[in-house]
Amino acid sequence: MTPFAQPTGRNRALTRLHRSLPTPRVALVGALLWAAAMGASALVNLWSDAWETPEKIRFVSLLYAAGGALGFPAGLYLARLVSLGRQWEVALAAAFVCLLAATLAFTGGLFALQYRSYYAEWHAPAFTPTWGFQLVFTTLTALYQFVVLGIRLYFPLGFAALAVASVWFARQQR
Repeated sequence: MTPFAQPTGRNRALTRLHRSLPTPRVALVGALLWAAAMGASALVNLWSDAWETPEKIRFVSLLYAAGGALGFPAGLYLARLVSLGRQWEVALAAAFVCLLAATLAFTGGLFALQYRSYYAEWHAPAFTPTWGFQLVFTTLTALYQFVVLGIRLYFPLGFAALAVASVWFARQQR
């Protein structure tokens, strides 16, 4: 028996990581559809609340669309990694949790970057200890505000899109 007959743990892990990668077509089309759904969810919520100005509604909707576009490929990859070779129910749960987490993480990150760029004018010079504290606490404040005020913009359309995408994913995994 040759030493290459049995795959090593490292080879199995690399194979699993490689098999979890979605095709570029699925990642691109899914990201565009997911971005449209997340942007539309924010747009409908903000528009129905008569929120601020049309320019601000458009900006926030585009922010949510960008977060969705970045979050979908990452969430899809993680869901495939977790559910590879498992049953339908595991795939459904993995897609639900991974798409939700990735979308929230990327959108929250973009929100924090925008928040930070707005307040940068009043912060200390870059790379000083004061600037470091301001950067950390501004980012934490932005993420807190996103969780408290921003997640509601995903209901009900974003949540419905999440359910549909999770069922689609689970059916693809069979």
